[in-house]
Amino acid sequence: MAALQRRPRRSEQLSLLTLLGTLWGAAAAQIQYSIPEELEKGSFVGNIAKDLGLEPRELAERGVRIVSRGRTQLFSLNPRSGSLVTAGRIDREELCAQSPQCLVSFNILVEDKLNLYPVEVEIVDINDNTPRFLTEELEVKILENAAPSSRFPLIEVYDPDVGKNSLQGFKLSSNSHFSVDMQSEAHGPKYPELVLEGTLDREGEAVYHLVLTAMDGGDPVRSSVARILVTVLDANDNAPVFTQPVYRVSVPENLPVGTPVLAVNATDRDEGVHGEVTYSFVKITEKISQIFSLNALTGEISTSANLDYEDLSFYELDVEARDRPGLRDRAKVLITILDVNDNVPEVVVTSGSRTIAESAPPGTIIALFQVFDRDSGLNGLVTCSIPRSLPFELEKSVDNYYRLVTNAALDREEVSLYNVTVTATDKGTPSLSTETIISLNVADTNDNPPTFPHSSYSVYVLENNPRGASIFSVYALDPDMDQNARVAYSLAEDTLQGAPLSSYVSINSDTGILYALRSFDYEQLRDLQLWVTASDSGDPPLSSNVSLSVFVLDQNDNAPEILYPALPTDGSTGVELAPRSAEPGYLVTKVVAVDRDSGQNAWLSYRLLKASEPGLFTVGLHTGEVRTARALLDRDALKQSLVVVVQDHGQPPLSATVTLTVAVADSIPEILADLGSLEPSEGSHNSDLTLYLVVAVAAVSCVFLAFVIVLLALRLRRWHKSRPLQTSGDGLASVPGSHFVGVDGVRAFLQTYSHEVSLTADSRKSHLIFPQPNYADTLINSESCEKSEPLLITQDLLETKGDPKQLQVSLFPQKRKSHLIFLQPNYTNKLISQNGWKRSELFWYRKIHDFVKRKIPLFR
Repeated sequence: MAALQRRPRRSEQLSLLTLLGTLWGAAAAQIQYSIPEELEKGSFVGNIAKDLGLEPRELAERGVRIVSRGRTQLFSLNPRSGSLVTAGRIDREELCAQSPQCLVSFNILVEDKLNLYPVEVEIVDINDNTPRFLTEELEVKILENAAPSSRFPLIEVYDPDVGKNSLQGFKLSSNSHFSVDMQSEAHGPKYPELVLEGTLDREGEAVYHLVLTAMDGGDPVRSSVARILVTVLDANDNAPVFTQPVYRVSVPENLPVGTPVLAVNATDRDEGVHGEVTYSFVKITEKISQIFSLNALTGEISTSANLDYEDLSFYELDVEARDRPGLRDRAKVLITILDVNDNVPEVVVTSGSRTIAESAPPGTIIALFQVFDRDSGLNGLVTCSIPRSLPFELEKSVDNYYRLVTNAALDREEVSLYNVTVTATDKGTPSLSTETIISLNVADTNDNPPTFPHSSYSVYVLENNPRGASIFSVYALDPDMDQNARVAYSLAEDTLQGAPLSSYVSINSDTGILYALRSFDYEQLRDLQLWVTASDSGDPPLSSNVSLSVFVLDQNDNAPEILYPALPTDGSTGVELAPRSAEPGYLVTKVVAVDRDSGQNAWLSYRLLKASEPGLFTVGLHTGEVRTARALLDRDALKQSLVVVVQDHGQPPLSATVTLTVAVADSIPEILADLGSLEPSEGSHNSDLTLYLVVAVAAVSCVFLAFVIVLLALRLRRWHKSRPLQTSGDGLASVPGSHFVGVDGVRAFLQTYSHEVSLTADSRKSHLIFPQPNYADTLINSESCEKSEPLLITQDLLETKGDPKQLQVSLFPQKRKSHLIFLQPNYTNKLISQNGWKRSELFWYRKIHDFVKRKIPLFR
């Protein structure tokens, strides 16, 4: 294979490397190489890196690549060596046919600078094709009277090679009548002619078998052969003759199919069958036979397919005229195709990005594209333009290339996509144009922070909300896109009532939904002040804040709470005194209640729900004061039961009730005197008990009475042995505190209405003692008892100071040191008046009452 060589050019003498370094738009020196055809793929063509003034490694870094149009890529770049190599086998005949010189042109693009450098590679022919006859057998008929030196055209020979590698001559097999001569046309094919060297005698020899050899001038020489059958005919003195040897015609490429192009004509001076002429194509390829048709009788040539100037602009046809005996003549038909502006310009985007950052400065190069038109002359001269309203402009480059550059600042939030319409218009008549849309996306930069629609928000949440419930949703808008517009929400760190704010509420970082982590209680928490931060995911991130106030709304979730009279945990009620001499409107007591709610949920009203004596008492609607509605009469029962309901104004309303027991009497002795008379009344409330319950109670009472008698006997025996009761303060102080019963309980017992007593079964020292007045005075004067303090009576009092004047009842001998002392009425009144105790403040007052009424044990 021939060594590669670079053709010497004058441009090399002008320093190619200097011209390659000029700015964009300057005329670049053309780089030229020369290689033989049929090289292997990857064969070296030229050192393109050196000719561009670059290092081999810079080819990939700077995006150097080949830009060509309209044909398969024949060459490629080797980035390692920096050389231009073949991309495959190159067939010069396929590229350039019979052209004497075969040149391949393309451009080298330096991507980072968008510079173009034209390159021209000459493909040198090698002797790779053998001369070939169109047919290997040919019959030639010659009249016997043919004159010596007569010439007879033979079959045409094709050799695609050029120069010395093309067909150079013919050789005819040895004979005494014929020789061969080669005729050549300027810039056309070569065909042989059979030359008659002497006269023929059909009767002597009618047929000649000859062998024709065609040879080229390559090294080594290539050749092919064809067999020629020469038949000697009887005399036909005149052959057909064309009116002119060459016919020329020019037709436009838009000629309709079937239109006659021209007509050839040949005449034969013979008569009869010897003068009948027929026409046919001699040298014709399959492609030409599909485009033109020839009428064999008239010689008219017409189109049988559409003509295309851009495909082929010139046709050369050989027409043969033959008479019946076989004499013939040839003529050439040269058809020139005229260009018509039938091709619209084309726009091919060669390089560039379809995305540009909105922060790109004016003058940024976006794309490089080429415009071309397959027409020629003015029909192929193209101008290019874009709309003036866009922030872009076109810059003319070399070789019909244009650059699309920005001429103003871009803003993605205003316009995120530009469809740049490039209009290419030729200068033909009429002119044709085409539009190509270059879509350009404006890439987002994080130049906008998230923004809330409002500067602050107010949220109202009903208390007692379920935990984890969503209470509000905030959202922020970011006009950016993708990561720059992805908003995350968070709450500012803070504390509330000593606890972190994050323990009260949380926010979904993606959706902005606010969740309550606690069930809010309006009575404890009225409002929360939050700061919500919205941050995008850009680099660097941008954020904004908004104030959010959460107000807890009250619900009617708290029933009224009765403060007075105070209710013990065991459910017992208090007793209030009302003198029989009380006038109408006398204030007996006052029900005091509060509601922890607010507003109308805390507005309270009092009313009498139930009374044992209707119309006797009234309750203030807003004050809760219990007053007598009329004067008390003797017939009114000693014990009056009132049920007072306290109700708020919530929706739905909530209420609480309290049961008041009012004792109607002027003095405590009157209460004690009526104890017996109250028992039946008490029993009347239990009249609904079944017979079985009455029998059971009676049986238990009998057993209990027997047990009390035995226990009393044992206690009397022990009492005689006990030491006298000490009247000094030392004796009272020595009694343990756990053995004292408050005077509050004693006084309460005086207000009860039953003489039955029941204590715990395991109390072995339970006694009920009623001391006389003189002993009570002794207790009051004791150093350990002050008037401002409750008077405490020891449970073991009877054991230390026995007094036969005291009424003693012994219960449950299992508790040997349990006593309960009941003072007589005069002494009780004296204690109450001297100490100034309030009846409603005594615990035992209610305790003894429940003990008598319900048989609830005093000691647990």
